Amino acid sequence: MEKKIIPVVGMACSACSANVEKKLNSLHGIGKASVSLTGRQAMVEYDPEVITLEQMKMEISNIGYDMVIEKDRSAEEIEKRGLSQLKRRMILSWVFSALCMAVSMGWIFTGFHAGKNQIALIIALANMWWCGRQFYVSAWKQLWHGTANMDTLVALSTAIAFVFSAFNTFWGDTVWGSRGIEWHTYFDASVMIITFVLTGKWLEEKAKDSTAGSIKELMGMQPKTARIVNKDGELEEVPISTIAKGDVIEVRAGEKIPVDGEVKSAESFMTLDAAYVDEGMITGEPTPVAKRKGDRVLAGTIPNQGKLRMRAREIGEQTALGQIIRTVQEAQNSKAPVQRIVDKAALVFVPIVAGLALATFIVWWIVGGNAALPQAVLSAVAVLVIACPCAMGLATPTALMVGMGKAAERHILIKDAAALENLRKVDAIVIDKTGTLTLPNLNVDFTKSEQLPLEDRETLKPHAREAVKALHHQGIEVHMMSGDQEEAARYWAEKTGILHYESKVAPSDKEKKVRELQAQGRTVAMIGDGVNDTQALALADVGIAIGKGTDVAMDVAQVTLMGDDLQTIPDAIHLSRNTVKMIWQNLFWAFIYNIVCIPLAAGVLYLFGINFQITPMWASALMALSSISVVANSLRLRYMK
Repeated sequence: MEKKIIPVVGMACSACSANVEKKLNSLHGIGKASVSLTGRQAMVEYDPEVITLEQMKMEISNIGYDMVIEKDRSAEEIEKRGLSQLKRRMILSWVFSALCMAVSMGWIFTGFHAGKNQIALIIALANMWWCGRQFYVSAWKQLWHGTANMDTLVALSTAIAFVFSAFNTFWGDTVWGSRGIEWHTYFDASVMIITFVLTGKWLEEKAKDSTAGSIKELMGMQPKTARIVNKDGELEEVPISTIAKGDVIEVRAGEKIPVDGEVKSAESFMTLDAAYVDEGMITGEPTPVAKRKGDRVLAGTIPNQGKLRMRAREIGEQTALGQIIRTVQEAQNSKAPVQRIVDKAALVFVPIVAGLALATFIVWWIVGGNAALPQAVLSAVAVLVIACPCAMGLATPTALMVGMGKAAERHILIKDAAALENLRKVDAIVIDKTGTLTLPNLNVDFTKSEQLPLEDRETLKPHAREAVKALHHQGIEVHMMSGDQEEAARYWAEKTGILHYESKVAPSDKEKKVRELQAQGRTVAMIGDGVNDTQALALADVGIAIGKGTDVAMDVAQVTLMGDDLQTIPDAIHLSRNTVKMIWQNLFWAFIYNIVCIPLAAGVLYLFGINFQITPMWASALMALSSISVVANSLRLRYMK
């Protein structure tokens, strides 16, 4: 099985992403597919011998969406072009709205009073064709394949309002006037619904772009071009995509290193055999590192003194930066358990709303008196328009996307949404000592170390004591596990403020400690850096690896700290708590919005003698506002300390 992240274009709401995910998971050869609305991507595990990317693209295209699998097509460019087109359609729709309103209110064409409905009809039809055509195309494709989404509700509501108004324009006097019933047209409602929905979609897309800001910053760390040494020994600037393993590249001070590689030669004004490279964007460490012949350098890092020549070893997605970007993307595409419930609700939401609209129509037709049919139509249209699966669908992924991106900015890599959710529940931490809490003194012989004072054998990692204090403040119990002697274990526990510690432990003892705490009902995080920690890392509710540790530890762990600053541990837990709190806030307001607004649009207050009902135009404005408010609320995470 191969795993691939594929951009998906054309998704407008949670019902869209749920439909794409359902379709992909139904295809033979796909083991698992997860689709992110905010990330606009599908994460697919598939067997390339059974199904190809081209076949997936065709199946998704059939239900109205597009998968970008071609190398010469950029999802970002497609989305940018789509956003530009959306903006033009929105502006044009506002022009049509102003014209239609002016005609309906009699502000213009006052000499054509008898024909103003016909003029409004033409304006509404032009708006539906040039500005709202995508809603009807999408709705038809969804209907053809037995599915529905937000476009279905918009298409249905505007079509009903338009057809009813067109009927009244040509036969209103004959059918209603002859019975003494006053009739009206609602072309302005049809136009304004499209206008407000387009405006809401444009504002929502702009806001969603902001939620993806962190991943864009990571991608921005990759240079577009590099300077290679060609066959003639001359320097030649080439696109980064053309670099192959083994190419020799020259990088000067202030330029970004394009790929991972090995230093061939280096120099600076301080020394002739080393260049100083700022790796802070990867590790979070502020001090530039001296790089000499044979040393490894990473893509995205920057020499701030001198220049170096390097041989490319890892390129593209195989670089450390590429793997970080992929980890963050996969994490942002992953789904919290609550999101799976919302996705199931999204699949039935539109049919349920259509059913409620039909019920509203029937009730008003029965009890509406002389104006029964117009009231029934307008009430049904308002119900169709005001219902918003978008707000529910955006509640979880927008908060997760911002939360995961914020973590990446702090050099914390979280593998999936479940890990982020579990972090907030942690109330006990088991932490390895050497390499995790402390750094060994590499200048000491480990055969003569017993003769040295304890403080000379090892040094505490940055902010270790502050991190432990912050964890205690968060209500988390910290247990230090060390294979060292009792005296050394006690010394470093006291030095960091850890109250619980064990000495002379074997790797299996760390696992036993995790089991022991879990048996007490605790949610346990294990923090380690070596092979001897992997058993405990795998068993813990959340495994946290130190980025400078072994690859196997990082593979097992759900969270990786890229630097040595242990303050990122309480930061990660604090961020987890804020993110999950934001998810529940979003879900609460999204559900409350639908629970309150749908009955108000249906006119339920008339039952209690209150003459109030949300009109179709206000319904479309409120629907757009609900989606924007959820995204805006999630964006608050970016500015939390």
